[in-house]
Amino acid sequence: MIARHHSHSESETARIADELARRLRPGSVVLLYGPLGAGKTAFVRGFVRGRGLASDEVTSPTFTLIQEYGDGQVYHVDLYRLAPEEVDDLGLEELPERGGLVCIEWADRLPRPLPGAVSVRITDQGKDTRELVITDESGYSER
Repeated sequence: MIARHHSHSESETARIADELARRLRPGSVVLLYGPLGAGKTAFVRGFVRGRGLASDEVTSPTFTLIQEYGDGQVYHVDLYRLAPEEVDDLGLEELPERGGLVCIEWADRLPRPLPGAVSVRITDQGKDTRELVITDESGYSER
């Protein structure tokens, strides 16, 4: 499934993420792609809210690499400062096995594809407009 959305604000981006989070089963992985300032962290904020958790604590985990929300209900990973060869040391493959949802910012830094993951590509369209292309080949969404 491929879905295209246009967002004109951070709150619209968060709403799109909220809706996606409500559909995914535990253990699902969401890969986020987009340049600095595209809205990846805003997306995660909405995603966390969609799981019924407080989204006001969501910040970019650039320095901590992995943040956990709701006692493992959502894991927020930021690979910005890592080279692909450094990613393997994080143990990312274990996170979905814990039953939480996993959002990975800067997924282009992954050393290899993650089959079954949901991909979200955020493109800046100028001003406050973003295009979000969501590709869900996981087979895990609850429709």
